[in-house]
Amino acid sequence: GEDQTRLYFPADQHQFAACVKRIFADEGLRFLFTTRSAVPDILTEDGKPFYQGKAFEPGKDDLVREAPAGSGYVVAVGETVYRALDAVITLQKKGLKVNLVNKATVNVVDQAMMKKLAAAPFVLVVEGWNVKTGLGSRFGSYLLQAGFKGKYNHIGTHKEGSGGLWEQMGYQGLDPHGIAAAIEALAG
Repeated sequence: GEDQTRLYFPADQHQFAACVKRIFADEGLRFLFTTRSAVPDILTEDGKPFYQGKAFEPGKDDLVREAPAGSGYVVAVGETVYRALDAVITLQKKGLKVNLVNKATVNVVDQAMMKKLAAAPFVLVVEGWNVKTGLGSRFGSYLLQAGFKGKYNHIGTHKEGSGGLWEQMGYQGLDPHGIAAAIEALAG
């Protein structure tokens, strides 16, 4: 039958707990990624934890921030979600509104979300994995198959460095400032 292998990378403690609870008895191999460091909770616009009390749905991408119709999208994974959220909030204050998607099931295409993304003027994938082999290297193909005609870019690790240090995110352009710059370049 269908390959049951799943790669999960929850964005915060609440999503992590819900994910473990939901996928524990599932068939197939389940790889659950996490960071060595604690990450802040993903918050709603009114400051409440987005994932607190929320059930985890394998294969479903979450819209963490919604922008007006015709806005671009940032698709973030794992420890880049809170950094991308920071960038999106900063850009919103400057008048650039962008949607933010948390893709917690890394190796499954959410067809409902892909339909939204395919109609967007631009999509930026942000991940802490290698830019040549990670999600971003495949995501552009998924978008094209869905009929995407916008601008696309993906950022991830791309320079040699010492992993596990917080400074790496800025060095790799994956801190809020670097993510905001990548969004502005696509929106430009």
